[in-house]
Amino acid sequence: MSNVVTIVEKLVQPIVEAHHFQLVDTVYEKEGQSWYLRVYIDKPGGIDIDECVLVSEQLSEKLDALNPDPFEEAYFLEVSSPGAERPLKTEQDLQNAIGTYVHISLYQKIDQSKIYEGTLLEVTDQTLTLDIKIKTRHQTKKFERQNIAKARLAIEF
Repeated sequence: MSNVVTIVEKLVQPIVEAHHFQLVDTVYEKEGQSWYLRVYIDKPGGIDIDECVLVSEQLSEKLDALNPDPFEEAYFLEVSSPGAERPLKTEQDLQNAIGTYVHISLYQKIDQSKIYEGTLLEVTDQTLTLDIKIKTRHQTKKFERQNIAKARLAIEF
């Protein structure tokens, strides 16, 4: 499966760059009886449906022209926005998220919790620093990057 994702990312990257979009993620997965190829794109200010259709059509043409076909099964192609709570997967994603509200999930509990949300203050090679609100107080907390399972943007309530 990772081979398919690699092939698709090489095909879609020039398309998104030509339109000044960003490739956020590519996922090839089975749900029930069906396979889905999901490509998530974004740009500053957000991506709209017409831009998703544009990328979908151009990518579909390139996928249809592949020989040999890397897909063993029929699949559904979905090109969409990653949403308001988009994942932060790359170093650039993390750097761009400084000053915004984020959600992190940890591999191991720290202070009896594996989930934290707060404003991302700093990103280094080793740590992420968040300003976390606990009841009425703010606390600055550093998290070792090796202990972070997932990071994404979050909506603050």
